[in-house]
Amino acid sequence: MDLIGLLWIFFIISSLQPVIRQKMLENGRLRLLERLEQQRQSRVIVLIHRQETLSLLGFPLVRYIDIDDSEAVLRAIKMTDKDVPIDLVLHTPGGLVLAAEQIASALRKHPAKVTVFVPHYAMSGGTLIALAADEIVMDENAVLGPVDPQLGQQPAASILKVLERKPISEIDDETLIMADIAEKAIRQVKATVIELLADRIGAEKAEHIATMLATGVWTHDYPISVREARELGLPVSTDMPSLVYQLMGLYPQTAQRRPSVEYIPLPRSRESERRRAER
Repeated sequence: MDLIGLLWIFFIISSLQPVIRQKMLENGRLRLLERLEQQRQSRVIVLIHRQETLSLLGFPLVRYIDIDDSEAVLRAIKMTDKDVPIDLVLHTPGGLVLAAEQIASALRKHPAKVTVFVPHYAMSGGTLIALAADEIVMDENAVLGPVDPQLGQQPAASILKVLERKPISEIDDETLIMADIAEKAIRQVKATVIELLADRIGAEKAEHIATMLATGVWTHDYPISVREARELGLPVSTDMPSLVYQLMGLYPQTAQRRPSVEYIPLPRSRESERRRAER
């Protein structure tokens, strides 16, 4: 075989390698989902947004909660009997409010127990979805986030502050229009949070949580820890199944030439150190 033929074979193998790797990942995910469903006797749904290299040239695809996600989750819920619990593994920076509200509403209407697992973070719309759960299971270091609306690049609550701090005569028409939209957006999101929580924790506690999360008390990227979530009154536990961590490992970030974090991927304990010293 000549050199040109070898180069063609090398090119074909190189082009198929990402596809084969992706298929292996997908099969591994399905097997692990089946194991988790058998262990929990539930319907397991995964909503994980990470960067994955999907194309031949290796360009990463950044994902957020969108209408496609809400359609897929709603289909999964409809395919689940009313007496079957639902477990949702959630890892997301947030996304479209409409899609997050649809998912949260559908989960809240499910008669059986709904559990949301947050192994790392569920911000913004992800937190809104978590509020629909009967139980939120978080890693001890995982975080949630405020659900206050954002209008473009501006927090709705901050736009309203302009009306408080400047005379109307000094505010342009566009800002006044944005302030009107901001007021409506906050009122709508706050009402959604109250609706998700009131029947479980009472109207007064639901009102308090909605005010804290939806009205700009914190910045939009503020990390709400397990302790703070419990202090708010959310049903949070830290009993995270080990299979959830294994599942997260099958949703890798985009490969980089130099990893940002490196460590020896083995359990580390005093006992292992003693055994190494004896060798």
